[in-house]
Amino acid sequence: MKWSSAPLVLMTLLMALVTLAEEVASKNKAGRGRGSKWWGIAKAGEPNNLLPQTPGALYMDPAVHAILRRKQRRLVRENPGVLVAVAKGANQAIVECQFQFRNRRWNCSTRNFLRGKNLFGKIVDRGCRETAFIYAITSAGVTHAIARACSEGSIESCTCDYSHQARAPQVTSVPGLRDWEWGGCSDNIGYGFKFSREFVDTGERGRNLREKMNLHNNEAGRAHVSSEMRQECKCHGMSGSCTVKTCWMRLPSFRVVGDNLKDRFDGASRVMVSNAGSLRGQGGSGGSGVGGKKNRYNFQLKPYNPDHKPPGTKDLVYLEPSPGFCERNPRLGIQGTHGRQCNDTSIGVDGCDLMCCGRGYRTHEVSVVQRCACMFHWCCEVKCNLCRTKKTIHTCL
Repeated sequence: MKWSSAPLVLMTLLMALVTLAEEVASKNKAGRGRGSKWWGIAKAGEPNNLLPQTPGALYMDPAVHAILRRKQRRLVRENPGVLVAVAKGANQAIVECQFQFRNRRWNCSTRNFLRGKNLFGKIVDRGCRETAFIYAITSAGVTHAIARACSEGSIESCTCDYSHQARAPQVTSVPGLRDWEWGGCSDNIGYGFKFSREFVDTGERGRNLREKMNLHNNEAGRAHVSSEMRQECKCHGMSGSCTVKTCWMRLPSFRVVGDNLKDRFDGASRVMVSNAGSLRGQGGSGGSGVGGKKNRYNFQLKPYNPDHKPPGTKDLVYLEPSPGFCERNPRLGIQGTHGRQCNDTSIGVDGCDLMCCGRGYRTHEVSVVQRCACMFHWCCEVKCNLCRTKKTIHTCL
């Protein structure tokens, strides 16, 4: 009897192992955005939760502490003032994402945020274009905010970028053009880029295709901030003359970065991993040694369509087609387009035909009260009338 029952016991153990493997696989699949919980700092890290106690310490709300990984908490401790900048960067990324997609079926909604959950919902479990944009814009937001905070003196461990000032003054032989020299306070893009890599990429080791996608899009976001640095100058001299001109490097407004990334979203590349890239990525996943860390960003992603060229460093990449955003899908956190406003005269993505997915739309008039005929009265008051106008609103069925 004992021997006859052995195959049954073996089968039971085998089934248990299979079940366990499936559970582990499902957990890994659900947690594909390993390094993305920090996004919640945009909501949990409100100003009243980031209270400076002493010049060298910063109180961290437990909600903020819970969504940061161990390395991220260490970086915050070692760089006083950086937490506020990261929260600012995350917030400006959300605002920009929602502006860029305000007229799209997916409008970068974050209203389902709960502490411990992903700020952008379950859509980030899918390796689609929208996820690619989220990773790129949030990485860019941190890079931009940190670089600017350094030049403003808000972070103790960094200052303005003075590396340009070691260069010789720029002398020109063209008649009528003034000479100029480096000076002022340049935004510290070098520190912002490096810190963003350390902080944002934590948890993304490049061990699988999804993590490689995340790392590539994070790097693309940073590259767009870095490449948009512009030279600004100021003239000095008696009576407004430009005897000497001082120049420094300045970050663009974040809207410029958002516009560029939105263009990349529309032309994003669907990718897979080449054999050589997979080997390099595996070599860098250990995180040990300088070479391994560099390889983390040097893997080669191969176009899904062999006729397309490989993606560049500024291109966004994705793995799978986007889901339909027409109907509500709680499993993916998709709100659907029922009740969304649309433009009945547009043939673009904001038009009622596309926004409403062919379901039709409802038209109604609303009365809008707004200030009008404003006049300035000396001194110092602006008086306005209240005007009532009717506005036609179209909403999707």
